[in-house]
Amino acid sequence: MLALFSLTLGSEPAAGSEPGDTNSLPPCCRKFLPGGPVTDTSLYLLESRWISDVQTNIRLEVLRGRPQIVAMFFTQCEYACPILVNELRRLESSLPVALKDQVDFLLVSFDTERDDALTLAKFRQTQHLGNTHWTLLTGQPDDVRELAALLGVNYQKDGRGQFSHSNLITVLNREGEVARQFGGLRIPLDDVLKLLETMVPAPR
Repeated sequence: MLALFSLTLGSEPAAGSEPGDTNSLPPCCRKFLPGGPVTDTSLYLLESRWISDVQTNIRLEVLRGRPQIVAMFFTQCEYACPILVNELRRLESSLPVALKDQVDFLLVSFDTERDDALTLAKFRQTQHLGNTHWTLLTGQPDDVRELAALLGVNYQKDGRGQFSHSNLITVLNREGEVARQFGGLRIPLDDVLKLLETMVPAPR
């Protein structure tokens, strides 16, 4: 399922303007940071391409170099997803100074029919997700299904256009490997913060 590919590819900007703070680039538009060797369990070996809410065409490898807090969701969710996103915002606001600029957040939609780049951009604005540390992605159905399988996320669309889905938050290390996962709608903040402290290099 995973195939090796060059780690030299970056993002491919497309036409469009960034929502929110235009003075900072979201993680999907930055050059990935140097790190250790990528192992065969890294999600950054995936060759799938994704569209971000700022209309860039990327591979997940561009997120390399910082821990990622990952959740799969869809913007028209009526219950669980707003709670999950709020929990991620709560985690972001709880990060100590030493971690605030070292940790990023990734939201990947499994509603491939409705959650295009413009819809995700509107969601970023309405949810007040800053550009600096948040990436919002949509992709092809098979690619979304593959990523969900690797993360252990199950989802199924119902007749109303809603999705029943796993409520799972995944912490990826700097090289895209799953470090730990948390189920449910509440994040154990202390556990996550302790884990992140072990993954971020101490300031010099």
